Amino acid sequence: MTNQKINTRNTVIILMILFAVVMRVVNTQVLWLSNFTPIGAMALFGGAYFNDKVKAFIVPLAALFLSDLIINGLIYHVNPFAISFWMYSCFIAITFIGTLLKKVNIVNVLLASVAGVLIHWLIMDLPPYYGIQFSFAAYAQLLIKAIPFEKNMVYGDAVYCAIFFGGFELAKTKYTFLRTRGELAL
Repeated sequence: MTNQKINTRNTVIILMILFAVVMRVVNTQVLWLSNFTPIGAMALFGGAYFNDKVKAFIVPLAALFLSDLIINGLIYHVNPFAISFWMYSCFIAITFIGTLLKKVNIVNVLLASVAGVLIHWLIMDLPPYYGIQFSFAAYAQLLIKAIPFEKNMVYGDAVYCAIFFGGFELAKTKYTFLRTRGELAL
């Protein structure tokens, strides 16, 4: 694949990820869309489609950071740099899951998406994250309280994975410059 094809492919992937930033910001303005965001799908998508695995992690994390700056700094007027190590760790893990997707199909993307939501749910609801002494009872209560938010994340990931993965796969059928060298040989 030529450098121009790689750069064009990467540009398209980055633009799709920037779309995720916009949608995350929009979703913060509608209460019932709480956690119905594209960031899980964005992390999976970046992990799956960037050939350069450094970009696979850096671009989605930079997009997450940019959306945090906009949401925290401009919308809620709180410290935009007060980021959560645990939340970013979740999205690093979700991106890693995306890098493991060797074959993009509905089943693999669905399983990766569910795994990402489970990672987010199990890590982000640990009692110490909320300043609570760890106990299994406290953890169970937090997990139960988080179900509506995680349910929205499942729905959000399903919709946005369909848009990102489905849209990119459809575009690859029409535009060969989006395909990798191995896909062109088929």
